[in-house]
Amino acid sequence: MNYICLLNHQTIALKEIPVLNYSSFFETITTLMVGQPARHCVSYFGFQEKNSIRLICCIADDDSHQILVSSCLVSQNDKLPAITCVLLGFEKFEREIHENFGIDFPDHPWLKPVRYAFNRYDKSKTIHNYPFFKMKGEELHEVAVGPIHAGVIEPGHFRFICNGEQILHLEIQLGYQHRGLEQLFLKKQDPLYLAILSENIAGDTAVGHATAFSMLYESICHIHVGDNIHFSRTLALELERIAIHTGDLSAICADIGYQLGNAVYGRLRTPIVNFMQEWAGNRLSKGFVRPGQNPFPFTETLRQRLLVILEIFEKDFVEMSDEFFKLPSVLSRLERTGAVISSEMLEIGAVGMAARAAGINRDIRKSHPFGTYSSLNHSPLISHSADVLARVWLRRAEVTQSISYIRNMLNAIPDRPAESITLQLPKPELFAISLVEGWRGEICHCAITDNMGRLTHYKIKDPSFHNWLALALAVRNNEISDFPVCNKSFNLSYSGHDL
Repeated sequence: MNYICLLNHQTIALKEIPVLNYSSFFETITTLMVGQPARHCVSYFGFQEKNSIRLICCIADDDSHQILVSSCLVSQNDKLPAITCVLLGFEKFEREIHENFGIDFPDHPWLKPVRYAFNRYDKSKTIHNYPFFKMKGEELHEVAVGPIHAGVIEPGHFRFICNGEQILHLEIQLGYQHRGLEQLFLKKQDPLYLAILSENIAGDTAVGHATAFSMLYESICHIHVGDNIHFSRTLALELERIAIHTGDLSAICADIGYQLGNAVYGRLRTPIVNFMQEWAGNRLSKGFVRPGQNPFPFTETLRQRLLVILEIFEKDFVEMSDEFFKLPSVLSRLERTGAVISSEMLEIGAVGMAARAAGINRDIRKSHPFGTYSSLNHSPLISHSADVLARVWLRRAEVTQSISYIRNMLNAIPDRPAESITLQLPKPELFAISLVEGWRGEICHCAITDNMGRLTHYKIKDPSFHNWLALALAVRNNEISDFPVCNKSFNLSYSGHDL
């Protein structure tokens, strides 16, 4: 067989992954994915293997709950047919491979840089000479926004081409804060150091990324953790979802000038993050998730406290949301604004909440369950209009769903085992993959160990990697004044992209 089937958080020997020539590799991927909407690429990357570059492609099958993994060997001077020409969702993966290794894909529509990594292959390509798309016409003008942001978020540049107020094209240029995170994972092998790195990949997804790393690290160390650890991580993931979704609703209200919603949703976020401070000592959940251990076990006192917080929160949240979603002035700003049709979202490989708002049933909690999600019998919430209103409605619905899940979980808190788990060194020459559904969507971490058991390659993918293109498509034919609310409705991560 030209590929091997894995389950989420499974580890295999690297030699078990079939190594093909590029022609067979290309055919295998396209055959597996063309006309198969339940399959999408979760990671596609390259790494140096002796004198060649090994490409590994991981395709998630949402129906079978498997991950299909294949690989091939190529050289730096190769000119290869672009998978992008058949499957558009590969366009950014191939751009990154080209940027990192210099491998050419001559028929790729546009091999522009992705991140401007410090160790990129061609350092003559700098952020100062980024090849922006151009359109000519007497009626057209360009509007440049950033990279210095008016708020406190990280830098990104947005280049609009407009006809009057109408947006014809948006190009999003990132790469201003490349931190070399993937290389830092290889420099120090201490799991505590690596856990701290993981929770700083994207500051608003500390639990999501730290959980993905910890479950992967436990897998390559052949460690099985107890139910109490899975319980705490799942509970924290759903609390993170509630907090960020509520904060986003506040920000969206601010963008449309709805002051009451901005104030109330903003206030409601506070008790959720403050509970994480009570539980684990940090409002953003830093220091909470660690491989092989549960530093802050959940207690009966915390249970009683959280039940009270949720009861007060839910009453005010439902009341505010009922008011929000019946106001004509609100609905007129959100309906049919920033829509991307389902077929386009499927084509670009959109994930997470943005995909579900476009009618795509894509949720790792259901398709590749982890933690305690199997016992929760999670059912993804789906909308279909794919506009700002759909993405806002989905936030409201997911907050309510998460509260229900948490209440069910609090009825059966697992006992904390007396013994502690001793982390062993990772096993040699392994490949492991970890998928976690964060509040924004699908997080993917991959790791490869060398013959000594040391990490020799670490690959991170934040859901924003897929969804920035969705934002660019969403604003087409909208007015430029609609951009802020479109942007907030996705709320993508700069730091999660600029690794």
